[in-house]
Amino acid sequence: MSQIKFFALGGLGENGKNLYCVEIDKKIIVLDAGLKHPSGDLLGVDAVIPDISYLESRKEDIVGVFISHAHDKNIGALPMIISALNPPIYGTNFAIAVLKDLLKENKMEPDLNQLHIVDIAKPILFPTFKIIYYSTTHSVPESAGIGILTSDGVIVYATDFTFDQNVGNFYSTEFDKLVHFQQLGVLALLCESSGALSIGHSTSDYNLIYAIRNTFTKAEGRIIVAMYSTEIAHIQRIINEALKLNKRISIIGRRAQRLVDIGETMGYIQIPADKLVNLKYIDESNNNEFDDVVFLVTGERHEPFFMLQRMCKGYDRLLKLNYKDTVLMMCPPVVGTEKIAAKTYDALFRLEARVVKFDKKILPPYHASMEDLKLMYSLVKPKYLIPINGEYRNQLAQHDLAIDYGFSEDHVVLIDNGEVVTFENGELAMKHDTVMNGSIMVDGNFDSDINDTVLKERELLSEDGFLLIIANIDARERVMFNQPEIVSRGFMYMRDNEEVINKIEEIYSNITKKQFANRYIDWRIYKDSIRDEVQRYLYKETKRKPVVIPVIIDTQSDKICKVI
Repeated sequence: MSQIKFFALGGLGENGKNLYCVEIDKKIIVLDAGLKHPSGDLLGVDAVIPDISYLESRKEDIVGVFISHAHDKNIGALPMIISALNPPIYGTNFAIAVLKDLLKENKMEPDLNQLHIVDIAKPILFPTFKIIYYSTTHSVPESAGIGILTSDGVIVYATDFTFDQNVGNFYSTEFDKLVHFQQLGVLALLCESSGALSIGHSTSDYNLIYAIRNTFTKAEGRIIVAMYSTEIAHIQRIINEALKLNKRISIIGRRAQRLVDIGETMGYIQIPADKLVNLKYIDESNNNEFDDVVFLVTGERHEPFFMLQRMCKGYDRLLKLNYKDTVLMMCPPVVGTEKIAAKTYDALFRLEARVVKFDKKILPPYHASMEDLKLMYSLVKPKYLIPINGEYRNQLAQHDLAIDYGFSEDHVVLIDNGEVVTFENGELAMKHDTVMNGSIMVDGNFDSDINDTVLKERELLSEDGFLLIIANIDARERVMFNQPEIVSRGFMYMRDNEEVINKIEEIYSNITKKQFANRYIDWRIYKDSIRDEVQRYLYKETKRKPVVIPVIIDTQSDKICKVI
C-alpha cells in the first residue's frame, strides 16, 4: 500500500512562517522555511518562526528543503533549519544567492556543498519520486513552483503566483509544465490563498506604469519613492521610468542595496553604471539636493516609513526632505505597520511635501486572485485541493471558490498547522493525525526564544515602566547601611512623590528586619517579598503595575542579588 502525507508547521491560518511537508515512503520533503514578521504587541520580537521539534525528531528522514523564492516568509527560517537539521537546500539561482547573503548576515558561513542551485529544465531524482521546478510569475526573479512526481500522481506546490503576461524573462510562467503535470495526473494541488478574496485576475496592466510616469513628469523638485525592498519587479519599474526621463538613481536602504547588488551582478536588474548615484553624508558643502535623481527609500515592513520620518525631522544623514520634494508612496501598510504609516503621512503633510499615494488598486498584487486560481485549477485539474498560505478567511474563500468551480466538498481539504492529511493508494483517508507544531519568537538571533513571561514583562515595561530598589546590607552582622535608593523609569517622578518613597522604604525595612531575625537569610524569599509587597502597594495607590526590581548588595561578600 502506498501512502503520502501532507502537513504544515506554519503558513496555515497566518501570513508568513510558511513551512510545508510532504512525506512519501517515510521520507520528508520540506517546502519552504519562512518567518513571520511580528505584530505590534510582540514587543522586542524580531521574527516569528516555526517550531521544528517534530522535524528534529525525524532528522534522518528529511531529504531536503526545496525553496520556491527569495522572500523572508519562504526562506527567513533557514538559518535555524540549517543549524538544527543541516539538510540539503535546493533553490533557483537567485534564491540561493539571497540565502547565502542571509546566512552571512546571521554570521553563518554558507556550506556550498549543502546549497544546490536547481537546473529548472532537469528533474531532481530520488528513489521513489522526483521533483520538478517550474517558473512562476511573482515580484522577485526566478520564483518557482514545485511538482513532486509520485506513483499515485503529482503533488503540485503553487505558492505566491500570478499569470500576468506583461513581465520579463525572469518572471514568466512555464505553462507547458503545468499542462504536463495534468497529463501525468495531479493527486493534490497545494495552492496559495492570499489573494482568494480578490475579484478578477492579478495583472500589472499599464495603470501602474502610467501612474509612475505621470508622477515623475509633474515633479518639480526631487523625487523620493518609498517601497518595500523585496519587490524587485517594482524597483526595476522605477529604474526604467527614471531612465526614460534621463534621471539618475540612488537606492537608500541596506537590505534593498544588497538585493539590488545581487540582482545586478546576476543580470536580473539593469542599471547603467553612470546612472547609479552613491550619496555622501550631508554636511556644510553637500545637501544631496539633486533634481535629476530619483531616490529609492526601501526596506522591510516599517523601515521605509521610519526612514521617511527621520528625513522629515532632519535626522537622516543622507536626505533632508522639504516642501519642494515629491514623495511617491508605493508601500501600502501591512499588518502591524498601520500606526507608523499614519505618523509618516502626518509628518510628510506637515512638511507640505507633495505626497502621491499608490493604493492597492494601482499596485499589482503578486498573489493569485479568483480568476487566477480558477485558471490554475483548469491547467492542472487536481483530484484534491488543499488551500495553503494565508489567514483562515483566505483559505475558506478559496474553499468556497473551488466548490463553485466544480470541486466536490470532500475533495477540498481545509486544515490547520499540525494536521496531517493522508492519501492511501491515491485516495484521501478520512482520519487526520496531528504533529507537534507552534511558533518560536526570535529576539536578535536565531539562538533565542522569547517565552510568554518575558513578553508580559515587556508589555508591563511599555505601559507602566519599572522601579529599581537598590540597597546595601551586611548579611553577617545583620546591618542595613542606608535607606534604599529608588529609581523610577516610565512610572512616576519620584521627587514629587515623597509619600510613596517613604512607604517603599518602610516596606523594605520591615521585610529586611524579618529576614535578619532568621538564622539564615533566604535570598529568594527576601527579594520576592520586597517585590510582591511593593507591587501590591503601588497598585493599590496608583492602579498601575510597574516591574519592581530589588537589588540587594551584601557589602561583606560583594554579592549582588536581584530578581527581575
